Formats: sequence, structure tokens, C-alpha cells
Amino acid sequence: MSGLVLKNVTKTYQEGAFKTVALQDLSLSVEHGEFIAIIGPSGSGKSTFLSIAGALLKATSGQVLIDNVDLASLSERELSNIRLDKIGFILQTSNLLPYLTVEDQLLVVKKMGGSIKTEDRVLAKELLNDIGLGDKLNKYPHQLSGGERQRTAIARAFMNNPSIILADEPTANLDTKRAREVVSLISLEVKARNKAAIMVTHDERMLSYCDRVYRIEDGVLSLEK
Repeated sequence: MSGLVLKNVTKTYQEGAFKTVALQDLSLSVEHGEFIAIIGPSGSGKSTFLSIAGALLKATSGQVLIDNVDLASLSERELSNIRLDKIGFILQTSNLLPYLTVEDQLLVVKKMGGSIKTEDRVLAKELLNDIGLGDKLNKYPHQLSGGERQRTAIARAFMNNPSIILADEPTANLDTKRAREVVSLISLEVKARNKAAIMVTHDERMLSYCDRVYRIEDGVLSLEK
């Protein structure tokens, strides 16, 4: 199965005599074209889950597969390549580089993987048109609104044509109107470009845009009714 699969994933942290279970026997699959949400209180395991799904942290036990590749079998260099080629991250803050234009924010992703080709510039313009920023290509971050900066970050996450999109509280710094615009855009791009996407959020107003909603508490994942 392509997309993202977690099978019986457990993550524990050991500090001296104390052991903390951050994730407990968690299983989840997200296929291409699906957009799911994970909700839960602070300290419930959401950040640990996202770090493991994003190949930033290794599970203590269980399997994590991206497009049928078991992450446990990969070297650090291969994991780095997976993060660059297979995963698009959308974070709480847009993390745009202040000295780059909107278009160059996207192209820098390609530069990290090698050289920038003509088709990369075409894709950057296409993505920015998709999210309503086609007229902002040459603007700098300080010339954009908060919503526009976050939309730029969404386009950047799709720039490497990743298999997986992971969004970490993407509406945390936005008002309701801008938040709805942002999550609606993520959903539209996920469907149009056939990505497997997970959004971790506290914002339950945004759940109507998702195909399924899970709750995580004390490291245990359950499907919301």
C-alpha cells in the first residue's frame, strides 16, 4: 500500500529509572488523496507522532512505512533524502526566508536537491497560482499578510512533489477566516495532487475539511465517532 503506514508503533523515553511512554501501540494508514486530522490535548503525543511520521525520530518498536519503504531499514543519509523527496512539512509559522521573494521561497527547495530547472519554475508558478498568489511572485515576506505567508508555506510543501504532507498546527497564528482559507487550500491541493496528508491541530473548527479525525490521548490513538 502506498502512502503512510504506521504499524504498532511505540515510542518510549528513558530518563534514569523513569520511563515515559509517548506513543503506545499506534497503528494508522493514510492513502494518497486522503486528508486526516489528529487532535488531542497538549502532551498527548501529537508532536512525537508527527516527528516519527516525518522521519525525524525513530520509533522504539513497530514499523513506519512511506510508499512501502520501511524507515527502520534506512541509513541517516537515506532518511534525510526521504525527508527532502517524500515529505512536505507545513509548520505553525511559515518560516519564510526574509531575503527571498515568494517564488524563490519555493525554488530554494529544488536548489537543496540539486539545480533549478525550467520545469521547476513552471511548477512554482503553477502552485502559487493554485493558492491565489500568482500576483505576488516578486513580493518579500514582509510585504505579505499572515495568511499569504502561510499560503506560501503550503505551496513550498508541495514543491518537491512529495508523497506525504504533514501539517503541524497550520492555523495556530491565524484568525478564523484566514484559518479556513488555509485548511481549505491544503485539502484542495491534497486531493488535486493525490497526496497522503495529516494535520495535527487544536482547532476543531477545521475538522470538516478532513476525511477522518483521530484523537490521541496519553499516547493512544482512536478514531473519533
